[in-house]
Amino acid sequence: MKKVNWLVVISGVAVGIAALALTFFGNPANMGFCIACFERDIAGALSLHSAAKVQYMRPEIMGIILGAFIIALLTKEFKPKAGSSPATRFVLGGIVMIGALAFLGCPLRMVIRIGGGDITAMIALLGFVAGVFIGTLFLKRGFNLKRAYPAPLAEGAVMPALAVFLTILAFIAPVAIKMSVEGPGSKHAPVIIALVIALVVGALAQKSRLCMVGGVRDAILFGDFKLLYGFVAIIVTIIIGNLIMGNFNLSMYNQPVAHSDTLWNVLGMMLVGWASVLLGGCPLRQLVLAGEGNGDSAVTVFGMIVGAALSHNFSWAGNPDSVNETGEYVVGGISDNGKIAVIACIAIVLIISFVNSRKGAKKNG
Repeated sequence: MKKVNWLVVISGVAVGIAALALTFFGNPANMGFCIACFERDIAGALSLHSAAKVQYMRPEIMGIILGAFIIALLTKEFKPKAGSSPATRFVLGGIVMIGALAFLGCPLRMVIRIGGGDITAMIALLGFVAGVFIGTLFLKRGFNLKRAYPAPLAEGAVMPALAVFLTILAFIAPVAIKMSVEGPGSKHAPVIIALVIALVVGALAQKSRLCMVGGVRDAILFGDFKLLYGFVAIIVTIIIGNLIMGNFNLSMYNQPVAHSDTLWNVLGMMLVGWASVLLGGCPLRQLVLAGEGNGDSAVTVFGMIVGAALSHNFSWAGNPDSVNETGEYVVGGISDNGKIAVIACIAIVLIISFVNSRKGAKKNG
């Protein structure tokens, strides 16, 4: 293994430990780190949606951005750029979030759930890999959102500056923004602990280029598995931690904040994988790139937050399995509106994939 591979492995172990620690300190079970869930909670805290159970200013998101920003500055890798089809990236960011919330988690939470024994997440992984594979087919066809161009320092500093502002809101949350009093949004680690842990994760993710979408994409296109080592490390670390703490539950059912509607778990994660390949990285990677000064990734993050708001305002997001008052197990899933939204998003991603491919463009031109 090359030196860079060990850095990826170390980063994966660190992320696994961070997820376990954040859960220990108060984050929901199997949700120590979930970019989609946390951005959804932030959208709720800012009143972009009114789902009372998922409203909290998650400092982990700001910590990842600022950790990446600080290490990029120190290593002279903070290079602002923008202009690579920002409107398309905004739409794709929203679509990634719609798919993720249908499944109830981003790729990072998917592997964390796998580490907790969640069989539904293991099945959803097949959909995710299928989505990445479809995306690589369009990359081979010449898919391209065009190049980004150097931008002023002020442009690159917008997202880190916004992260600082939102961090301040996180510390004064009870008097400034909405906070859940029950449900996943009410479960959280202390702000300072979450922020410090996320700063470390952001710095490590920036140096290692940790990205599950990139790992699967590179494995398919080039037979290069080094980025995947990091996510194997996350799963192994989470499994060991859960076994030690007695939290490992190998089952499709009774998983925290998850549903066992297999088809829509698979389709949701297929959508996430496909759209993320077109964007050039998973939700975690987009946060890191935004911290490095990439304005297009910042636009993508804004798209994801808007996608989260739409998912909850229009009841597209998944509902977890539950036990009713009579003790009967009730399988969750997504509403008919949510199913229509996922199918519509798959159609939109297909159109974007085709229109922005050179072969498709020549055929249409």
